[in-house]
Amino acid sequence: MKYSTAVSSDRRKSRKAHFSAPSDLRRKIMSAPLDKELREKHNCRSIPIRKDDEVKIVRGTYNGREGKVTTVYRKKWCIYVEKVTRDKVNGASVPIPIHPSKVVITKIKMDKDRKALLERKAAGRVANKAEQQ
Repeated sequence: MKYSTAVSSDRRKSRKAHFSAPSDLRRKIMSAPLDKELREKHNCRSIPIRKDDEVKIVRGTYNGREGKVTTVYRKKWCIYVEKVTRDKVNGASVPIPIHPSKVVITKIKMDKDRKALLERKAAGRVANKAEQQ
């Protein structure tokens, strides 16, 4: 069932919007969930991933591996994690791309903007809980 008449539920249109999204929207789409301790601490489920966050891979061949995010490649919808690499035939080491939804953030690189974002999200959650009761 369609809830909003302002938004299309057409598969073709939503895929086009997703894959041709500008960089600022890709940042939001490329969010990763927080691990349990951080979720309790910040009262927030997920945040957009950024360089220098520490993550744990939870799906795929490399699951269980932990490391620091070295690059967030918005154009390719992937992140690169430290020490998650493959050796090429010529001996060169290449990083393996990982989708941000397949990792959990274990340590947040905190700055004033990130702190403001977490406080804003937590305040919204608290207000929503109070409204429901």
